[in-house]
Amino acid sequence: MNSISYIEKLLDKDQVELIQIGKIAELKRGTSITKKNVTPGDIPVIAGGRTPAYYHGESNREGQTIVIAGSGAYAGFVSWWEQPIFVSDAFTVKPHDCLIPKYCFYWLQSMQQQIHELKSGGGVPHVYPRNVAPLEIPIPCPENPEKSLQIQTEIVRILDAFTSLTAELTAELTAELTARKKQYNYYRDKLLSFEGGEVEWKPLGDVAQYSKDRVNSADLNENSYVGVESLLKNRMGKVNSTRLPESGNLTAYQNGDILIGNIRPYLKKIWQADIAGGTNGDVLVVRTSSGNLNPRYLYQILASDKFFEYNMQHAKGAKMPRGNKAKIMEYPIPIPFPTDVQRSLQEQARIVAILDKFDSLTNSITEGLPREIELRQKQYEYYRDLLLSFPKPDEQVA
Repeated sequence: MNSISYIEKLLDKDQVELIQIGKIAELKRGTSITKKNVTPGDIPVIAGGRTPAYYHGESNREGQTIVIAGSGAYAGFVSWWEQPIFVSDAFTVKPHDCLIPKYCFYWLQSMQQQIHELKSGGGVPHVYPRNVAPLEIPIPCPENPEKSLQIQTEIVRILDAFTSLTAELTAELTAELTARKKQYNYYRDKLLSFEGGEVEWKPLGDVAQYSKDRVNSADLNENSYVGVESLLKNRMGKVNSTRLPESGNLTAYQNGDILIGNIRPYLKKIWQADIAGGTNGDVLVVRTSSGNLNPRYLYQILASDKFFEYNMQHAKGAKMPRGNKAKIMEYPIPIPFPTDVQRSLQEQARIVAILDKFDSLTNSITEGLPREIELRQKQYEYYRDLLLSFPKPDEQVA
């Protein structure tokens, strides 16, 4: 689709005007409510998150509603609700008659990053109606309301079709990804069970140890410092840290070490380092201490569901469980062909090659199904943004 020429054809030389959203829509805060005073019901309560906080017995918005989360980690998140909802710690955008609600939603969605950047406040970030009101929305043919609504309706029709198609493709890919993950777990368990094979089970502490090395915080950066918050759940690796320690010495890790989030082990936060750096006491650094053990083989064992289930069985604490460091060192590690080091390492390498391939297909963001899902979403965003990229007022021909 040549979106620019298509938009120009729709406009038919008419003008586009940028108007502050606060001048053509009502931005209205929700009604405070807590879980304590919610009545039983099935009405979603929309607060500071991306999904309903809980459910209520009555609504304060009756459907086709644009909601912007008001506070918390997702402050500024834009969502669309067809059904009745109860808006709590958020606010709604109700367009005037010159603006079709779904068109307004798609435009706000295209502005999502800018709206997130409007956040203010310290510990709990907020986005307020006054922050969003000055944003300028393009209104086609403002002097011809009927034609303006027709153009908005056509754009909504196209984007609705793209949304539906993207959702279908994503659902198919997600179902395939789920099936592959089940297959992956099956083969992982089968490969690492060594049923009937020559194997010796050793406690983790016999073949690995926790890092005792130290590194000064001044020698770390956003990439090399790893806090538990920068480890991604479900074995998805890590991202750069947003907060760095200001002083002191920390636990050092080196290339090949295995970092495990020690808070809430059920989140399955684990990463094998490909650089050297440092971390804090909430992250365990496991390092092989035997030349007979392939570090990547050890990672694959510790990345298994069986290890995290074991870790949770021995975790301490209820609200914020932590792994038991001593018990973790008792976890049994299978060593194939223990009397033949060369053959053992060859078998470990063979298992690693198989499991790494499955990892790429199910978890990699650069290849495999996760990449396909991401590309479908980016394709949708590309066409949405093109359709909403009207010629700027100073570029229009009178």
